[in-house]
Amino acid sequence: MQCATHPDVETNLRCGKCGTAICPRCMVVTPVGARCRRCARISSLPTYQVSLSYYLKAAATALGTAIVGGVTWWVLATFLPYYFGLLLGVAVGYGMGELVSLAVNRKRGTWLAVIAGTGVVLSYLVNILSPGAFPHSLFPTMTDLAGVILGAVIAVNRLR
Repeated sequence: MQCATHPDVETNLRCGKCGTAICPRCMVVTPVGARCRRCARISSLPTYQVSLSYYLKAAATALGTAIVGGVTWWVLATFLPYYFGLLLGVAVGYGMGELVSLAVNRKRGTWLAVIAGTGVVLSYLVNILSPGAFPHSLFPTMTDLAGVILGAVIAVNRLR
């Protein structure tokens, strides 16, 4: 008997559902036995099936969160010592990841993670471009940048 997909391969295997002849290369092992690719219906998890509307929701949520988070960061940074920039960046990253995740119904994916990470960076840009917020020394900038990096890592890990 010849494989239905590869006619040059001889086989004794058959799909457990439809009975089509299959070779070991096109066989899919399932919990109920060997199946052909058509009967196995290989697909990704629904959590990772993200459509364009989810990407648009994620981008809109990230933009809104970046603006609110950046302004909040700017206001709090005027009253708190410079080393709180690290904690503020982490807080913005966690909030960004959580809000984007909620907006897309807990979907996950590489591009959703990129959107959330970019939102954290955009939030920092809103912070430093606010009136009178440009840092005057190198050390506060380094703590802020460390906060942005940690915040972006946290946001990305919430959606990966």
